[in-house]
Amino acid sequence: MSQFKKTDTKIYSKSATVLSPDTIYWKKLGVPTLVKEFGAIDYIYFSPVEPYLFAVTASVRVQIYNPITKLVVKNITKFQEAAHGGSFRKDGSLLVAGDELGKVRLFDVTSRTILRFFEGHKAPVHRTFFTADGHHVASFSDDRTVGYWDIATENHLHTFTGHEDYIRAGCTSPISPNIILSGGYDRKIRMYDTRVKDCVMTVDHGQPVESMLFLPSGGIFISAGGTSVNVYDALAGGRQLAQLSQHHKTVTCLQLASNGKRLFSGSLDRHVKVYDIATYQVVHTIDSSNAILSLGISKNDETLVTGMVDGLIAIYRRESDPQDEQTNRRSRKSRYQHIFESSDQQVDEFKYKAITAYDRMLRKYEYKKALDAGMTVSIRRRWPEKTVALIKELIRRKGLHRALADRTSDFLVIFINFLTRHIGDYRFTSTLIDASNILLDVYEDSFEKFAGTIVGKAFVTLAEKLQTEEQLVQEFLKLQGALDMISVAADTEEPESGDDASAPYDASKKAKTHTVISVD
Repeated sequence: MSQFKKTDTKIYSKSATVLSPDTIYWKKLGVPTLVKEFGAIDYIYFSPVEPYLFAVTASVRVQIYNPITKLVVKNITKFQEAAHGGSFRKDGSLLVAGDELGKVRLFDVTSRTILRFFEGHKAPVHRTFFTADGHHVASFSDDRTVGYWDIATENHLHTFTGHEDYIRAGCTSPISPNIILSGGYDRKIRMYDTRVKDCVMTVDHGQPVESMLFLPSGGIFISAGGTSVNVYDALAGGRQLAQLSQHHKTVTCLQLASNGKRLFSGSLDRHVKVYDIATYQVVHTIDSSNAILSLGISKNDETLVTGMVDGLIAIYRRESDPQDEQTNRRSRKSRYQHIFESSDQQVDEFKYKAITAYDRMLRKYEYKKALDAGMTVSIRRRWPEKTVALIKELIRRKGLHRALADRTSDFLVIFINFLTRHIGDYRFTSTLIDASNILLDVYEDSFEKFAGTIVGKAFVTLAEKLQTEEQLVQEFLKLQGALDMISVAADTEEPESGDDASAPYDASKKAKTHTVISVD
C-alpha cells in the first residue's frame, strides 16, 4: 500500500497592519474607565472651557464630572421626572436642560441654583441649547415645536412649528445667534431664522433624525438618522454634499473633535466611527461594550466619553507617562546627536555664505548683486520667504527698479516663474504684487521684443495666474455675501436687554418658587 501524502498547504505570512497617524493618535486614549449611572445615558456635553468638565444627563439628574479624576463634582437633581439634554453655555458658567414634563431649567453651574424656569411646551423636551450670543435658549420638544426663550427676561419669544412628529434633535449656529436647526422623526430638517420668525429652509434626511450639529464655519451642517450620516451645505440651500453609511444600526449621536477637523458618530451597533471632515473617510473605529446613545469629547481631545443603554459611561483619557516620555526623548537625542551636530554645522555654514551674501551687497547698495544672491536655487526653493523678504527690502529702498533693469532672458524667466509660483501664497501676495508692477514698469517698452520668446511665455503664464487669483477673490467675495445673506456671519447686535452674556443672573421669582429637591 502506498503511503498517503498529505495536502501541501502553503502558509502565508500575515500582512503587517498599517497604522495611520489617526489610529496612533486615537489609540492613545487607552482603556476606558467605566462608571455606572442611574439609567440609560440620555446626553453627554463637555464644557467649552478648562478644565473641560462634562455633564452626563441620565434618569432624573445631571451629573458633572471632572475628566481627570473621573469623579462627580456637581450633582443637579432638581427634576421631578427624567432630565434630558443638559448642555453648557460657551463660557461654562450656565447649564440648561429639559425634562419629561416639558419644562426647561437654567442652572448656575457653581451653585447649582435654578436661575430660570421656562414653561410652555406640552410634551417632553429632549434637547436644549444656548444660542451663539449666550442670551437665548432653544428647546426641542415632542410637541413638534421649537421654543425660543430670552434668558434675561425669562420670556417666551417665539414657537417655531412645521414638524409633523417628535423633535429629538437640534442645534444652534456657532456663528449666528439667529439660526436654529431642528430634526424630527418626520425625517425633516428645518432651519429657522429668529429675526423673521419662520422656517427658511427644509431638507429631507430620509430617516428619523437622531442628532445634528454645525461645523465651526456655520455654513455646513450634519445630521444622523437611521444608518446614515448626511452632510449638507446651508449656503447652497441645503444641498447634500455627502452621505456616510458606515454603521449597520441606528446612528444616535454626533460630535466634532480636533477643532472641527474630525467627526465622531456613535451607534447602536456599539461602534464609534471617526471621520476626516476633509475627505469624509473613516480614519479610526472605537468599539464599545454596549449600544451607544450619546458621546462627548473635550475641546483638547484629551477625554472621550461614551454613554450606553445600560447606564454605563466609558471615560477614555489620553494620559502620557512623563518618565517614559523623558526616556524616549533622551534616547532620540543620543541616537541622532551626531546627525544634529553635523546638520547644524552645515546650516550655519550655508547661512554665513548665502544669507550674509545679499546683506553684504545691500550694505554696499549693490542691489542687482543682492537680488542675484537672493535668487539662487538653494535659497528661492528652500526658503522662498527669504527671497520675498529681500524683494520687500529692495522695494522699501526703492531699489528694485535698478535691480531688475537690463537683465538677461534667463534671469527674467527665473524671476517671473518665482512670482508665478508664490504670488498665490497669502504670506507673499502683497509683496509679489508690488514686485510684479515694478517688473512691468521696467519692461513695458520691451513687450514687443519678448513676443514669442521664452520670456514672453513666462509673462503670459504670470498673467493667467493673476487672472485665476482674481477669479478666486471674486468667488470668495460672493461667498462672503452669501454668508451675510443667510446670517452665518457674526451678528454683533446687542440684545434688547443690554445684558452681557458673561454677566451673572439672579434667580427669577418663578425659579425661586419652584419646588426643589437638593441632594449633595
